[in-house]
Amino acid sequence: MNQNTYLSVFLFIFLFQCTAILSQSPAPAPAPPGPTNITAILEKASQFTTFIRLLKSTQTADRITSELNGTNQGLTVFAPTDSAFSNLKTGTLNSFDDEQKSELINFHMLPMFFSVSQFQTASNPLRTQAGGTSDREFPLNITTSGNSVNITTGIVNATVANTIYTDNQLAVYQVDKVLLPLKFFVPPAPASAPAPSKPKKGLRSAASSSGSDDDAPADSSGVTCVIQKVLQAIAFVFAAFFLYL
Repeated sequence: MNQNTYLSVFLFIFLFQCTAILSQSPAPAPAPPGPTNITAILEKASQFTTFIRLLKSTQTADRITSELNGTNQGLTVFAPTDSAFSNLKTGTLNSFDDEQKSELINFHMLPMFFSVSQFQTASNPLRTQAGGTSDREFPLNITTSGNSVNITTGIVNATVANTIYTDNQLAVYQVDKVLLPLKFFVPPAPASAPAPSKPKKGLRSAASSSGSDDDAPADSSGVTCVIQKVLQAIAFVFAAFFLYL
């Protein structure tokens, strides 16, 4: 082959390769991650069957997914193990009605993300998804000692045993006891009796004036004057009688 033939073959191969490269479609971009699924996380960790069942029956699992997609504060979930539920007094869980079961699950959730280190600076009592933090509602207090995290509800004392999942938006921690809220076991404080109303100043003054008028002695100056005149008349009669004699 002469030099022109080699050049022609080289150009043909070069153009063929360029055509093949240009005809290839670009690789698809990776799909965005799906929403965090709390039940899938717990199922993968195992030993949370009862807690998963309650999450589903109270529709809390769906709400967690919705809240994670609509908030920047995140969520923290304390998940009791099946063993923790088994250690409850017989019939405890079944004694709760549907509303209480929903409150029970929400009591295991904080409306913001907490890492283990952030528990050290948490301000007690912490507010849960169940409601208020007064002494007879849903107070939750957390104390730390090193890497140990302890939880007090007023009914039980629990410990965070393990970190199941964390992604800086959702934190799921394993706890060794079911967190029972104070509201379920302590009756509300009785309402204080209303203070007796004070009498109005005007009425009290009028009553005092009326009483003082009734109790005042009658004026005797008129009677005294009459008696004196009678005595003077009698004295005059006797004086005249003796002069006549």
